[in-house]
Amino acid sequence: MNTTIVPLGDTRKVAALRSRASLYALVRAFFAARGVLEVETPMLGAAGNTEPNIESFSTAFTGRADAGTRERWLRTSPEFPLKRLLAEGIGDCYELGRVFRNGEAGRRHNPEFTMLEWYRIGWDHQRLVEETVELVQAALAARGCSAEVTRYSYRDLFAQGVGIDPFTASLDALQAPLADVRIEGEGLARDDWLDLLLTHRLQPAFPRDRITVVTDFPPSQAALAKIRHDDPPVAERFELYLGPYELANGYHELTDAAEQRARFERDNLRRRERGQREVPLDERLLAALPSMPACAGVALGIERLLMCLARTDAIADVLAFPFADA
Repeated sequence: MNTTIVPLGDTRKVAALRSRASLYALVRAFFAARGVLEVETPMLGAAGNTEPNIESFSTAFTGRADAGTRERWLRTSPEFPLKRLLAEGIGDCYELGRVFRNGEAGRRHNPEFTMLEWYRIGWDHQRLVEETVELVQAALAARGCSAEVTRYSYRDLFAQGVGIDPFTASLDALQAPLADVRIEGEGLARDDWLDLLLTHRLQPAFPRDRITVVTDFPPSQAALAKIRHDDPPVAERFELYLGPYELANGYHELTDAAEQRARFERDNLRRRERGQREVPLDERLLAALPSMPACAGVALGIERLLMCLARTDAIADVLAFPFADA
């Protein structure tokens, strides 16, 4: 096997590591000034993420049988344990740490990456949008940059970008703008086609020097967000983009354990239909949800933000060692 050794003195790598360290310091100062507590939660848990489009790594514990569940799952985000802390009364909190997603390796993805996730008690997703924008603007300002901010509802974004109402359009209408894209369409559901429209037709047109915020998603894409019963109903969820890159995904958090269980079970049904393995539900989270205070939370990908700051499309440029070299 041929291995290329990059000297630590390589200026590009040193610059990337210094940039990461500076961003971590900025994040911690940002939240310290706002009284948001930094916490640390387990990376290995007894339950996984049921989301069909996210695959978890699992491993086996070989110690004492009374130590707990033997099969353990590497977290895809710190969301579930953070919400358990919220239910115990921890208050506003954040975590800056590593997460893991199986199968996601390529020019823009690494199976191991860093996520910043935080929660604000008594806030809704609209208020959290403002703070998320402030954090991204602060990171840009540290580089002598800034970005204009544009907001769309999910419905308006699709109407203006591809002339489609994502809530009412037929499946054929969703597929038509993607006719020239090579897609293995078997087994794809309506939300999969909406995601493909977003990633292949809408995101690439977002200007690099603009923060784009998209709110009010279809209820089928609520995940762990509340649903507001407008006409049509919408998920109280937002995504924030810097240029064409999705940086953050936030929710006005669902606290209804029965509804959350039903969503997890629907995820596992979808997994069965796709031939994927079902994932054990996080019963500790479901038990904690009724005690969780009303809040909003958001997860932000640190590597994505570093890529935007460095103006690179390669995630390897912001890592000490990418997956292939780990």
